[in-house]
Amino acid sequence: MRAVLLVEDSPVQQEMISGILEDNGWRVIIAEDGFKALKEIEKFSPDVIVLDIVMPGMNGYEVCRRLKSDPKLKNVPVVICSSKGEEFDRYWGIKQGADAYVAKPFEPIELVGTIKKLLRK
Repeated sequence: MRAVLLVEDSPVQQEMISGILEDNGWRVIIAEDGFKALKEIEKFSPDVIVLDIVMPGMNGYEVCRRLKSDPKLKNVPVVICSSKGEEFDRYWGIKQGADAYVAKPFEPIELVGTIKKLLRK
């Protein structure tokens, strides 16, 4: 079973997104902030990371930069999933190394399709 690390500080969003992912057959690991995300990545080696931007401590952009600058982790696909949906936010997310950007609110098929596409690569 493929594992998805969901990095999201909102309990409501965690529940909604993890439900969508689990319904599609993925095991979901949750981290509430960027620091916890980096620890969970070391422990679980997820197949893909779904990453919020606005979080306490370390924001998603910084997490993404750290992942993509680490030779062991740079090939793990990162999907930024954020309420920051302006074109500049998308540009900046991709510039930080994200493989895809899904703006909230989203249709479940959009997130699932994005993840499936990245896992096929």
